[in-house]
Amino acid sequence: TVRIPQAENCKKIICTMTEDSGSAEETAAQRRERLKALREAQQLLDSEPPQQQTKVQPEQTEQDGKQDMKFRNYLPRDKELQQNRIAPPALPKFDDPVAAASSVPNGTEDPIVNIAPKKPNWDLRRDVQKKLDKLDRRTQRAIIELMYEEEKRRQEAAEENNLGAEED
Repeated sequence: TVRIPQAENCKKIICTMTEDSGSAEETAAQRRERLKALREAQQLLDSEPPQQQTKVQPEQTEQDGKQDMKFRNYLPRDKELQQNRIAPPALPKFDDPVAAASSVPNGTEDPIVNIAPKKPNWDLRRDVQKKLDKLDRRTQRAIIELMYEEEKRRQEAAEENNLGAEED
């Protein structure tokens, strides 16, 4: 790790920036100091990689005499070049938790119904369905009561006709 003394100064400057400053001139001066410290820190960081690159360059010069071609996506026909072919990376097996959960068949639902688009008023029908079922049951009861009343009226009318015919 590289220790940059200017970076510590940057932290101090940033901390002081959060405090309320008295005037615009002071804030401008603080900003200039902060930018100067950042530039110096960047220059220090930029100056170190060339030293690291010099270590890598001797290794590259040794390989320059004998460069091997690496084939990732191309399958060469020459047997000598096929030896330089890189094996494709082994991908880990992906277990989809959603697919595993949906694989359990539901006997009540038809899969085609889920695919087809729903009508625009499907939510209204869903909300009113309980009320419609209750109304349908009441309607059936009322029809049955009316049928019983009509049957009683017919029987009474038939009895009156029978009584009236017997009196004559």
